[in-house]
Amino acid sequence: MKYLLTLSASLLLLCCLVSFVSAEDKKEPARQSEETFDLADGREMKFLLYLPKGYEEQEHWPLLLFMHGSGERGDDLNLVKKHGPPKLIENGKDFPFIIISPQCPKDSRWKSEDVVALLDHIMQIHNVDDNRVYVTGLSMGGAGTWEVAGAVPDKLAAIAPICGRSNETVVEKIVTIPTWIFHGAKDPTVKVEHSETMVRLLKEKGGDPKLTIYPEAKHDSWTETYDNEEFYTWLLSHELKMRKKMEADKP
Repeated sequence: MKYLLTLSASLLLLCCLVSFVSAEDKKEPARQSEETFDLADGREMKFLLYLPKGYEEQEHWPLLLFMHGSGERGDDLNLVKKHGPPKLIENGKDFPFIIISPQCPKDSRWKSEDVVALLDHIMQIHNVDDNRVYVTGLSMGGAGTWEVAGAVPDKLAAIAPICGRSNETVVEKIVTIPTWIFHGAKDPTVKVEHSETMVRLLKEKGGDPKLTIYPEAKHDSWTETYDNEEFYTWLLSHELKMRKKMEADKP
């Protein structure tokens, strides 16, 4: 009788373990792979690649390019997972985008030609919807977002720079790109005036950018932004062909 009870207890424990493993499998976070891209001059660019669930079942997917801030530079891609979409993916969030998150080398700043080369490469080899390519970034990556938009304005459906330094040289090139800018009112690192300047200049040229200023936020105006589902809904509401049509219809 004692043997039977022990056997029953063992079987019960085994069932519980199987059940636990199955539950853990179901809760397994979405994965992003560590990749390397060879640039034309022989340098390498490291980046994270996220492919959405059901990737193979759909012919085309929106593409989101995320550019990190200065604190995540280097050669360890785990640093890139500290903020933004890569962090959320690591925590198990699913996105309806292909997401690429390159890493800027230590002691460097974003070079738009390098980022654009990676963007073109991903668009060629993956199931990307050319009408729905978006760029966003925070701090140094916010400034990089302006630069990439200025380099390839005809490829982007919408952009979202977060607490980035202003770049007046790109204003005329990007004026028709749907733009949502975010900043903390109490930012001591990149003053909110940088974003306000870009909004003013874009509007002077006929643009219609959105600006969200968080009244109590300091430099971290990205956590609240990337945690907001409305942000991603707004991105997906824009298509390049729709923007081109509106431009063509203007008198």
